[in-house]
Amino acid sequence: MNDVVFSASHLTKRFGGLAAVNDVSIDLWRGRIHAVIGPNGAGKSTLAHLLSGDLAPTAGTIRLGQTDITGWTPERISRHGLGRSYQKTNIFLPFTVWENVRLAAQSRAPHATRWLRPATAFADTNTRAERALELAGLTHRRDMAAGAISHGEQRQLEVAMTLATEPQVILLDEPLAGMGTVEAERMVDLLQRLKADHAVMLVEHDMDAVFALADRLTVMVNGQVIASGTPEGIRADANVQAAYLGEEH
Repeated sequence: MNDVVFSASHLTKRFGGLAAVNDVSIDLWRGRIHAVIGPNGAGKSTLAHLLSGDLAPTAGTIRLGQTDITGWTPERISRHGLGRSYQKTNIFLPFTVWENVRLAAQSRAPHATRWLRPATAFADTNTRAERALELAGLTHRRDMAAGAISHGEQRQLEVAMTLATEPQVILLDEPLAGMGTVEAERMVDLLQRLKADHAVMLVEHDMDAVFALADRLTVMVNGQVIASGTPEGIRADANVQAAYLGEEH
């Protein structure tokens, strides 16, 4: 079922006299990938920080489902059903792939974990972790140290950790950054698999991946939305071509 599960209305963030995000509205639908693109400094990552609670908006409202979550902490928003990854890989490098994912799943336990109880005793947590690991395509790496797997696999691990928290909405900030062709293809395949059960927002500079993945695009320049629509409409938009895409797109 496709429905709006996350929305922001007239979102603004000012730093002194600078409007890093200015009057931005966006709807995220379950079953769709919504890409946010634009040149460096356009306000894309700031928008993601606002949506996840890492920054408080100067103005505007944010809703997750029917709940107004404006001003909530990142932890509270996460527990309400939003997961995200960041530009910089954020994993526990000495821990195994499995341990990273299990810790993420454990964060959703309804009560405090008893540290002297063996990890294998938490059946619900382990089931969530196994499911996330399989969906992310990392089952064969489960016993390897996270610091020993490739950069692309580390980004897959971040997605697996996000999935282990069972989010409704997933925000991904440049998940393909620094990847080679094969790794990027694996990530594109993974993101395609995610959208069936989630609303996904993707901030990304790889235009080939964006146009292969996105059901809808929003283009930002200088903190403002200059266009929003289907990939075909964005490709044909003269303002977008002049400001960002260029003639080759």
